[in-house]
Amino acid sequence: MRRRPTLLLFALVLLLSFASPPALAKEPELISRSVLLGNPDRAGVQLSPDGSVLSFLAPRDGVMNVWVAPVATPSKARAVTEDKGRGIRRYRWCHDNRHLLYLQDEGGNENWRLFSLDLVTGGVKALSPEKGVTARIQQLSPKHPREALIALNDRDPRFHDLHRVDVATGKRSLVQKNDGFLGFQTDEDFRVRFASRPTPAGGSASFIKADDGSWKPFAETGPEDVMSTGPMGFDKTGNLMYLRDSRGRDTSALRVLDLRTKESRVIFESDKADIAGISLHPTEKTIQAVSINYDRAEWTIFDPAMKADFATLAKVDDGDPRLTSRSLDDRQWLISFLRDDGPVRYYHFDRDSGKARFLFTNRTSLEGLPLVRMQPIHVKTRDGLTMVCYLSLPKGFDAESSETRKPLPMVLLVHGGPWARDRWGYDPLHQLLANRGYAALSVNFRGSTGFGKKFLNASNHEWGRKMHDDLLDAAAWAVEGGYADTDKIAIMGGSYGGYATLIGLTMTPDRFACGVDIVGPSNLNTLLSTIPPYWAPMRKMFATRVGDPDTEEGRKLLEERSPLTHVAKIKKPLLIGQGKNDPRVKEAEAEQIVKAMQERGIPVTYALYPDEGHGFRRPANRKSFFAIVEAFLAGVLGGRAEPIGDDLKGSSVQVPTGREGVAGLKEALEARTGK
Repeated sequence: MRRRPTLLLFALVLLLSFASPPALAKEPELISRSVLLGNPDRAGVQLSPDGSVLSFLAPRDGVMNVWVAPVATPSKARAVTEDKGRGIRRYRWCHDNRHLLYLQDEGGNENWRLFSLDLVTGGVKALSPEKGVTARIQQLSPKHPREALIALNDRDPRFHDLHRVDVATGKRSLVQKNDGFLGFQTDEDFRVRFASRPTPAGGSASFIKADDGSWKPFAETGPEDVMSTGPMGFDKTGNLMYLRDSRGRDTSALRVLDLRTKESRVIFESDKADIAGISLHPTEKTIQAVSINYDRAEWTIFDPAMKADFATLAKVDDGDPRLTSRSLDDRQWLISFLRDDGPVRYYHFDRDSGKARFLFTNRTSLEGLPLVRMQPIHVKTRDGLTMVCYLSLPKGFDAESSETRKPLPMVLLVHGGPWARDRWGYDPLHQLLANRGYAALSVNFRGSTGFGKKFLNASNHEWGRKMHDDLLDAAAWAVEGGYADTDKIAIMGGSYGGYATLIGLTMTPDRFACGVDIVGPSNLNTLLSTIPPYWAPMRKMFATRVGDPDTEEGRKLLEERSPLTHVAKIKKPLLIGQGKNDPRVKEAEAEQIVKAMQERGIPVTYALYPDEGHGFRRPANRKSFFAIVEAFLAGVLGGRAEPIGDDLKGSSVQVPTGREGVAGLKEALEARTGK
C-alpha cells in the first residue's frame, strides 16, 4: 500500500527579521533550513522483484541518484547513476531483476527521456529520442521481464503512441498509433484494451479495442464524474476490470466490472471520501486492501493473511504503517512507518518468519529535533462545504493559557493543481514555519480531490471567486480561533497556489500582509493558450473547469479572473519565483506581471532560475530560494531567522528587480559574484 506522493510540487520558506513573534514559554532550538528542506538521506525506497536487492534515491555529491544494496546489508549501498544536475526523481525496476528504468529531463523542460540501466554491466541505454519528446512508462509486466511498454509523442507532439521496447538493446516496435486519444489502458500481456478521449461537454468517452483492431464505443462519463471515475487495473485473467466510480453517487466507490457479461458490483464504498488506492497481489491481481483519505489515510484490509501481518506490524513501530514495496511472490515486504513529527522509518518484513528488521530512516538529521505535530481540522465555508485543513503550531503554543497567549503571525499555504490535495504527515515547510514561531495552515479548498464530486465540481469556473473565498474563510477561522494575528497573515503557494497568491494580493489587497508566488499564472488566457502540446486533448476539461478560451464569453471570464487585470490594486509586498524552462506556466506569466507592476511603480522582488522548470529541483537553487523566502517573510511578519549567509552560492538565481526589498539579498548576491 503505497502512499501516493503528494502532488505539491513546492516546499519553501524561512524567516529573517528584526521583529519577534509573540513570546512562547520557551523557544526551541533554531533548526537549520538545510536540515528541514535539503535532500533526504533516502527516498523512493523499493525492493527488487525477487526481493534480494534494496534500491533508493540518495544524494551523490549533493545530487539525488539511484543507489542499490543487498537487502540483508543496506550499509553496502553503492550509487549506480551519476546525474550531476537536477537529480533523478523517478525510477522503476524491470522484472528481470537486472535493469532499472529512470526518467530525466533537461533543465526542468519536462521532455522526459527514458533510460535503462544494466546493474550487472553498469551500462546505460537511452530508450527514447533525445530532443523534444516526452516519454512515459505505460506498463511493466512479470510476463515480459525484459521488455517495457512505453508511450512516446515523437510522431505527433500532441499524442503519445505506444511502443514495445527491449530494455537491454533499446529495440522498439510500434504497438498502438494514437489518433487523438487522451490515453490507453493496457494489461500485463501488453494488450491495448481501452482508450479514452474527451467529449465536447468536458467529459470522457471510452472505447474498447475489438479483435479486428477497431475501436468500439464502450461508455461515456459526464464532466461531473470524469475526475473521480476511471479504471484502476485488471485481474489476473484480464476479464475483470477494477474501477473507481462516482456515477450515481457523491464519493467514488470501488467497482468490479466483468468484461464478458458486463455485470458489475460495488465491493467497497465510503460516504466520507473517494477511493484513494487499492493494493493488488503482485501476480494474482486480487484485491487485498482499499484505502480512502479524508483527513488521514485509512486502509480496509480484505486479505486475512495481510490483516494478520499488519496486526504484527502494529507492535513494531508507533507510526502509520504503509506497504511501500514488495517482492513478486509477496513474501518480502518493505514497510514504511509515517509520522508527522519525525522521519519515515523503514523496515524489511519477512512474512514467513513474521520478523521485521529495521533498515534506516529517510532523514537521520531529524531525529531528536523539536518537531511539532500536524493537526487535521475541519473548516466550514460560507456556503456550507467542509474543508479538511492541516494546522501546525510552534512548540508550547497550545500549552499556554488561551487567556494569555497572543495570536501568531501565520502563513496560509495553498497547494498546486488545483486538482490535488494536501495530506497529513511530516511536512518540512510546516516544521520550518512552526520552528520560527509561525502558524502554518494548509487548506484543501473546493476543487481539491478525494472529497467527493460535489466538493470537486463546486470549483468549476470559480478560480478567483469561491475558491478564493475558501482561503479567506480558512484564514478567518484561524483568526477567530485565536491562532492567527489578523494583520500578519501571508499567503504562499506554487502553480495554482501561486495564482491564488496573486489573486489574494490583487482581489483582496487588504487581507494578506504579503505573498509568495512560485510559478503561478498571472494571465489565464495566455496560460491556456500556451499549454504543452500533449495537454491539448485536455483542453475541453480546462474550458469546463476554468473557462473557455475559444469563446468571447470565456475569454472575458478568464480576463476578469486573471491577477494581471487587477495588478494596480496590489499594495502589499510580493515575491515571485519562476523557472525559465517551465513548460506549464511559462516564464511570460511572471514577466508580464512584474513588468505591469514596474510600470505602475509597485515594488516586487523577482527571482528567476535559468536552469529550472515547474519548481526548483537543483539543491543549490532550492536552498537559495528558501533563503530569499525566509528573509522576505521575516521582513514583513517577524520571527526568528537564519541569515541568508552564503546560501546563494552555487545557484543560478537571478534577481532582475527588487533585490533591495529583501533584507540581506543584495549583499548576498554581491558576495556570490564578488562584485
